[in-house]
Amino acid sequence: MVDQTAGTSLETDLATARTWVEFDDPAEEGQRFRCDLTWLTSSWTCIFGQGCHGIDAEHPDFGCCVLGAHFTDEDDIRRVQRVAEELGEDEWQLHPGSTRRSAWTEKEDGELKTKVVDGACIFFNRPGFPAGAGCALHQHALLEEVEPHTLKPDVCWQLPIRRTYRDVELPDGTEYLEVSIGEYDRRGWGPGGHDLDWYCSGSPDAHVGAEPVYLSERAGLIELMGEAGYAELARRCEAHLELVAAATSSTRGGRPSPEGRSLLPLLVHPATLEARG
Repeated sequence: MVDQTAGTSLETDLATARTWVEFDDPAEEGQRFRCDLTWLTSSWTCIFGQGCHGIDAEHPDFGCCVLGAHFTDEDDIRRVQRVAEELGEDEWQLHPGSTRRSAWTEKEDGELKTKVVDGACIFFNRPGFPAGAGCALHQHALLEEVEPHTLKPDVCWQLPIRRTYRDVELPDGTEYLEVSIGEYDRRGWGPGGHDLDWYCSGSPDAHVGAEPVYLSERAGLIELMGEAGYAELARRCEAHLELVAAATSSTRGGRPSPEGRSLLPLLVHPATLEARG
């Protein structure tokens, strides 16, 4: 394990081997999923308010909300607009007094994003706010008993899962669209990601979830992959965990065999391994 940051919490090496699986999208001809089983079966979980160090050491209580959220498309903007119109000052600490788009958005390098106010996203309620600290959009989703991904900006609810696309041409001239589902590690933020003071996906501090990622993030993964695609993913994750169990239960003298232990860095996320000791 190496120190990736200037902060106090260590993170595992970004350049570690992974186990990937590929399968056709059952709902979309000409589309194929490529999924990082090492990440999706890891024990990562969001620890905001429960030991999160924050990506900015000067504002550890602000989590990953210090930069604001860049929108992906017009649908993304409209979704947040509808929620902003529902929120009152009792739920939204930094309510600007208007729900016009210009009241809570700004442009950065020509791209629209949520405004940053006093060091964090305008929708971020500060510690001590009566409704609780954290994202007002997320809290409203919990209050309304709906999935947070139905109300939050795409980049916020997807983190730290990353979906990317690639056109693949085979030697026989046929093509398909590859949809990758993997870890949104600090490199996903671009060159500036290496300047974050801490990042959760590679930190053992955050690999303490009671369920693997493919279960704890089920709703979001279904949104990214569709019901049929997620069902295929879940089957493969279960098979992968059986392989992990077999590797760790292969014993010599009551301990995992050297062969089984040598497979663990490939089969199990290094931060999960570190968290489990």
